[in-house]
Amino acid sequence: MRTSAAFSHTVRSGVRNGRRNVVLYVVSTASGEPSQVGFIVSKAVGNAVTRNLVKRRLREIAAETVRRHPCGLNVVVRALPPAAAATWGELVNDYHKAFSKVAPRLAGQPMEQPAAGQRCRSGQGLKD
Repeated sequence: MRTSAAFSHTVRSGVRNGRRNVVLYVVSTASGEPSQVGFIVSKAVGNAVTRNLVKRRLREIAAETVRRHPCGLNVVVRALPPAAAATWGELVNDYHKAFSKVAPRLAGQPMEQPAAGQRCRSGQGLKD
């Protein structure tokens, strides 16, 4: 996710769930659109080195979501200040628990999977 409008739409319209280290906002998109993930890591998390470490960890964790749902989701991951001191396991646990709470609440919004061998309209991959 690269545009301010995409971030704003996901944060304002998406389903939200927060944990100690992260807050997830998820919204369904049009069928066939590739899933996108964006990250918000403010200066409250730490200096540039710390923020980049947290972002790299979260990007790796979110890549699994894109592999499982290659089409139809926009996800914004907001790192909270405790994420700077969190271990890898704590970040993974918080992300997965938050996503597992958000997914059922998207029931009114379909999370479609492409058919075998079918690709999303604009290709596949993790966009941030």
